[in-house]
Amino acid sequence: VSKSENSRCWRGCGEMGTLLHCLWECKLVQPLWKTVWRFLKTLTIELPYDPAIALLGIYPRDTEMLMHRSTCTPMFIAAPSTIAKTWKEPKCPSTDEWIKKMWFIYTMEYYMAMRKNEIWPCVATWIKLEGAMLSEISQAEKDKYHMFARIGGL
Repeated sequence: VSKSENSRCWRGCGEMGTLLHCLWECKLVQPLWKTVWRFLKTLTIELPYDPAIALLGIYPRDTEMLMHRSTCTPMFIAAPSTIAKTWKEPKCPSTDEWIKKMWFIYTMEYYMAMRKNEIWPCVATWIKLEGAMLSEISQAEKDKYHMFARIGGL
């Protein structure tokens, strides 16, 4: 890997390309983070809009917030992954791509829970997220990626 002389944002916004900027502050990734927080509100989870929570997993010490950690973590893992996947494209990563990444995480966790015969902790984590994801994504995407209610069918 050779050192580049250009230290500007990967997406070409012109700002200094620190990791925090590229994953959180850039005006081209902010719409995705706003969507993540809108999703949290849909799930009745109120968290401060803070990169320490989303990128580092540092939650407020409030016990009610810690209760939601298992629901929030997959959302916060999927977002930077989605951002990094399109790192040189001068556009906002799509909500559909973020949901597909969450769906992949969900599918893997679901099948692992089935294999270990530990389905109920998985259900507790994903029951609300499953419905929110399915209501957000288009029918064409659901069909294309075989997205159907796994938990809702139990």
